[in-house]
Amino acid sequence: MIDRERLVERFLNYVKVKTTSDEESNTFPSTPEQIEFAKKLVEELKALGVKDVELDKAGYVYATIPSNVDWDVPPIGFIAHMDTSPAESGENVNPIIHKNYQGGNIELPNGGIVLTPEENPILNKLIGDDIITTDGTTLLGADDKAGIAEIMTAVEYMMKHPEFKHGEIKIAFTPDEEIGKGVDYFDVKKFGAKFAYTMDGGPLGELEDENFNADKAEIIFKGINVHPGYAKGKLVNSIRMASLFVTLMNENTLPETTEKREGYYHTTIINGMENETRLQIIIRSFDMDELKALEDDLFKIKEKVLEKFPKGEIDLKIVEQYRNMKYILDEHPEVLNIALKAFEKLGIEPERKPIRGGTDGSRLTFMGVPTPNIFAGGINFHSKKEFTSVNTMEKATEVILTIANLWAEENKK
Repeated sequence: MIDRERLVERFLNYVKVKTTSDEESNTFPSTPEQIEFAKKLVEELKALGVKDVELDKAGYVYATIPSNVDWDVPPIGFIAHMDTSPAESGENVNPIIHKNYQGGNIELPNGGIVLTPEENPILNKLIGDDIITTDGTTLLGADDKAGIAEIMTAVEYMMKHPEFKHGEIKIAFTPDEEIGKGVDYFDVKKFGAKFAYTMDGGPLGELEDENFNADKAEIIFKGINVHPGYAKGKLVNSIRMASLFVTLMNENTLPETTEKREGYYHTTIINGMENETRLQIIIRSFDMDELKALEDDLFKIKEKVLEKFPKGEIDLKIVEQYRNMKYILDEHPEVLNIALKAFEKLGIEPERKPIRGGTDGSRLTFMGVPTPNIFAGGINFHSKKEFTSVNTMEKATEVILTIANLWAEENKK
């Protein structure tokens, strides 16, 4: 049903376009390359025959495929994000296809990087598959250009096959998801979907309707700068204040020491000079009480630092980012049920687990569009060890089409 070669071709073209987001940028989108990529996607959608396509001033791409049935079907959306993580370079990506993988290690040409089944047990399930990696110098960008390629391939199929029945299908591609701003200016009314699905998950079968509650702490350490030659009893070094703060954070509540349903806080940005240093810490938990406890811990650390540096000042502000979409999705079981039926129809075993992170869907769910997350095929996101499975991408595309068809069939009078 799916044009596999076209799917792969799309993906390879997309990952070669730099769309790295920038957390310290004051613009939206945070980088101009995302707008340029959005323009290319608009051109491609129009070339496929999609009439209602728009790139708005904030950098969002919206498109609509009209219903081709004569009964009422709720408008359903599919969403993927255009940016890639600033954690690793997304420039000059050189994707490599390892055809018909037969097990064992995959050696990348540069950087001494080796993908091993011991470190990546998922490889044992991908025997005979085509695996796409980079050359080892950049991330791949399967997060989330795999999702974009899958949605575009499903759109192409629907446009070429009018006999394929579906209701109104809404498409959106968003910027800056990787820095937590993906739906800051998202126009829910313009998008027009009643329910949606983000194609932004990992291995085959992932279906996620639960994610972290997320906040961030923005902390400013204010010191007193004096010429170091005459500083005794006067200098208060804000860099040392920030360093002590990070050192005092509980090592049992960091990303590298937690898993499954355990929450954490994680330092993401530090910059400054002797007189002022800024620190950003993200805070994550599936449980709101635990989230509050982690935040209270940061305020206790603040007081400990001020005991050491009584002449310094610390401004600590907590900013809400997103909440657990399960609270809302539980009120709309049909959204997940349709996805589960699509998985069953395609012979895919669902892997239900909470996301130790978030997606655009996390926030959209609270903006009035209940949006669970579906696998797109990428593994080792944000890393030079990132790779994807072509078979999984193909299955994800089939899931999009099957969900679209099932919404129409389930609502047939």
